[in-house]
Amino acid sequence: MKGRNRPASVRVGVDTGGTFTDFVIWKDGRLSNRKVLSTPRDPSQAIFEGISDVLKEGPSVFIVHGTTVATNALLQRKGGRIALITTAGFEDVLAIGRQTRRELYSLQPESRFELIPAGRRFGLRERTLSSGRVERPVSRAEVRRTIAKIRRSGAEAVVVCLLHAYANPRHEEIVARELQRAGLLASISSRLLPEYREFERMSTTATNAYLMPVMDRYLGELDRRLGRAELRIMQSNEGYISPARARLEPIKTALSGPAGGVVGARALARAAGYPNIVSFDMGGTSTDVSLIEGGIRRTHESRVGDFPIRLPIIDIHSVGAGGGSIAFVDRGGSLRVGPKSAGADPGPACYGQGDLPTVTDANLCLGRLDPEFFLGGKMRIYPERSRAAVGALARRIGKSERETALGIVAVANANMEKAIRVISVERGHDPRAFALFPFGGAGGMHAVEMAEHLGMPTVVVPRNAGVLSAFGLLMADPVKDYTRSLMKPDSEVSVDGLEKEFRKLEAVSLRDMSADGFAAKDVVLERSLDCRYLGQSYEIDVPFRKARSAGRAFLEAFHARHEKLYSYRHDRRPVEIVNLRVKAVAMTPKIPLVKERGSSVLDPRAILRKQSIFSGRRAHEGTVVDRTRLRPGNGVRGPALIIDPESTTFLPPGYAARVDAYANLVVRRGDAR
Repeated sequence: MKGRNRPASVRVGVDTGGTFTDFVIWKDGRLSNRKVLSTPRDPSQAIFEGISDVLKEGPSVFIVHGTTVATNALLQRKGGRIALITTAGFEDVLAIGRQTRRELYSLQPESRFELIPAGRRFGLRERTLSSGRVERPVSRAEVRRTIAKIRRSGAEAVVVCLLHAYANPRHEEIVARELQRAGLLASISSRLLPEYREFERMSTTATNAYLMPVMDRYLGELDRRLGRAELRIMQSNEGYISPARARLEPIKTALSGPAGGVVGARALARAAGYPNIVSFDMGGTSTDVSLIEGGIRRTHESRVGDFPIRLPIIDIHSVGAGGGSIAFVDRGGSLRVGPKSAGADPGPACYGQGDLPTVTDANLCLGRLDPEFFLGGKMRIYPERSRAAVGALARRIGKSERETALGIVAVANANMEKAIRVISVERGHDPRAFALFPFGGAGGMHAVEMAEHLGMPTVVVPRNAGVLSAFGLLMADPVKDYTRSLMKPDSEVSVDGLEKEFRKLEAVSLRDMSADGFAAKDVVLERSLDCRYLGQSYEIDVPFRKARSAGRAFLEAFHARHEKLYSYRHDRRPVEIVNLRVKAVAMTPKIPLVKERGSSVLDPRAILRKQSIFSGRRAHEGTVVDRTRLRPGNGVRGPALIIDPESTTFLPPGYAARVDAYANLVVRRGDAR
């Protein structure tokens, strides 16, 4: 993988979603956007259709791709056939799991998906202690016999997770070399996650192996279609990697599309003077929210479907609520929305294929979409089909069509508001101190009403909101994460000792970045520690400053963070340092964000028409405004629809939007000044 110290002549961000595949293209100093319907059976087909003309530029094309292939494979349980090699006696760790239950008071046991059946779990008679000392060496002959059994089982990839391999990876490396000689794909725990906690390490490594055959096939087909273009794959940790690395570590791409959106939101919001935001990405299938307080927040514990993952990942909370979410009546007679989606095929009823009511159909019935300008007029939609679908649901619940449409929007908003509370209130943050930053094709239609319910005073809708995740891919950098388990109380470590351990991790990170073509001067290294009070089960990530004068400042940072999260601190209680972490970021050129010239006069051509818009239980005469003709300094009062080719912003009565220097819509209650 070559470094990118200068921008390619053509840069493309590609975000594959459940309904649409989005493209942002930087060429000759100009940005352009495209949207095409996704092709779920073969996502590479939609990508090729969207940029087949751009690919003629050949090797000068640089593509960053946010993919849903890994996520979909996990959610649909369509990964590869895998086998496990572990220490004898620990073959059932995945099946046993942790004593945690999502439904604590349910009398029925939870159904669990068996990732690796018992017949494909194999134990080796070897043992490494938690100190790293080898108590019983691994037998190469036994490893080869085990590999022969794996071949007969028909496994496509192999999970290697030996006891305490985080402390000493020697035995796993022996097994890895034998698997390489046998020509088998292998996921090695000490390479992917060299941390303690046997279940989480095995689960993450196994999930990675489960995705390897799927991602290997997909990237192979994508490489073939893209020809000589230079391709990178977005990770879940806010940076991108090479396709070769993505084939080895596909689990790191599980939330790559939403990660691109968070990166883009932070870049635009920071430039516009809003360092603290809640990003709100509402697409056709799901909604992804993340809290940004100066910087992007990351977590090391997440779950995709039924699969617990322990890797550095942007702290994103997702809910099954999007424009394509289907409205229905549950067994108790209550109106529900999602998580099932109409997707791209058949799509919402208004697309002309399906007949089930969705959030998009409800918005169309309420006059919150312009049927003549959907996707800039490139895609025909059928309002009469929306009315028929919503009307059929209305008759089931004994309401009018309009009341039902308002109910669908209200239920969808409640689901998404709950997600925002999870990443704000439940993490010790007051949402009223943040601006709401909506994007995605449907984000602007719901954001202002949600902000009002949450008490958030400002909504900032970026230009090209419908393709912001694709734009964010072009604002990302290569990022690599490194970790080492320490497991020592603070009384047994010194600042100099920690410095020595950090330098070891940093040396590895700089070596890897150099192999990718990045000079040390272009790499920024960030240090942090996972700490907890001695005896606790979970840790908190706090920064570790390099300066000697900072001393043991990380302890105060830990106490303060613990108090913010849990409302108490124990300054005299021993603190255990669990893991050391280094984040390496190679700084690359970005698309410049340029302020536009303003105008105090609104272009008369920006006003397209008047139409009836429902808000609350009343119909209002609203203005339909062409956003592409708005200039910095212009203002629009609600009720209004502000439309562009990729998205729509609904401005309720009593609200006004002002266009700032970066062409963002800044929405507040009151006038547009």
